[in-house]
Amino acid sequence: MAPASPQSIGFAVIGAGAFGSNHLRVIRELSAASGHSVRLVAIVESDPARRQALQSDFPQARVFHDIDACLAAHAASQIELHAASVCVPTSAHAAVAGALLQSGIDVLVEKPIAASLAEADALIALAARHQRILQVGHLERFNPAVLAVRPYIHMPMFFEAHRLSIFTPRSLDVDVILDLMVHDLDIVLSLVRSPVHSLQAVGLPVLSRKVDIANVRVEFASGCVANFTASRVSTERVRKLRFFQPHQYVSIDYARQDLLFIDVKPQPGAPDPGSMLSGLAVSKPTVTAGEPLRLEIESFLESVRTRQRPRVTGQEGRAVLALALDINAAIAEHATRAHLDRFV
Repeated sequence: MAPASPQSIGFAVIGAGAFGSNHLRVIRELSAASGHSVRLVAIVESDPARRQALQSDFPQARVFHDIDACLAAHAASQIELHAASVCVPTSAHAAVAGALLQSGIDVLVEKPIAASLAEADALIALAARHQRILQVGHLERFNPAVLAVRPYIHMPMFFEAHRLSIFTPRSLDVDVILDLMVHDLDIVLSLVRSPVHSLQAVGLPVLSRKVDIANVRVEFASGCVANFTASRVSTERVRKLRFFQPHQYVSIDYARQDLLFIDVKPQPGAPDPGSMLSGLAVSKPTVTAGEPLRLEIESFLESVRTRQRPRVTGQEGRAVLALALDINAAIAEHATRAHLDRFV
């Protein structure tokens, strides 16, 4: 029998760095809004100075130095904890999320789900064994432009994804594939829904010891092809996905939450192919603006309340991780073949 749904969700944020700070903000906003029965009861942060500031900023919550202290307080009924966001570095996802799941707590774990497929499998198994919600934080699934485009998907055959960022020391525990490209890998996998047939990849370290810029070509069993470019050493910030399906071109701007469609509508009795241009119809479907993180957390909380399948499951997070690791292997093979050790 599935565990009963809590009437008021006691929530914890594990890791209060760049990602965790935003999770804390959203939980505070939701707890203050009507219709949201969620309470921030715990924060876990390893930095002493940061802990002191957090206790002042969030007096309603207890601030702990590590996950063990938090779970001990939960076990002793000093706090009532039902769900948590895991916003620690990827290398710690398995240990932290695993401890929460074993304690009967539903988990929203930031992307990627874990550092290895074995760790991902262990988390998925724990969630099943303890009948817990395990949602993976692939944020772009909740981008309003992505939500708006889904009803129009019928047979995408070619994707072009660009995700470029200015360099920052954040998230240097992973390469650009697991840091940035993973967002677009997730979206394309969710839209194509076909096994990967083959891939080619090249990547280079530029300002860190890990790959900072990469280009990847993936072909799916359906015949669909996707090109991905990701860089965290760019001079500009770009978040765009374009794709083609029969008689239609679609452009998604993640940052602007914007959609553009160009439909090809051949004119009856057209004398030559050139007249096809007269059949182009440009449109911009309505997109209801919203903050993806808030939509993601709201969706997670709904799954916690209803025990419904989360929007991004552990299995889907694992599939994205598997593709990302295959891409890294292809990059390493290319680097060896091309003698790219000079860039390290």
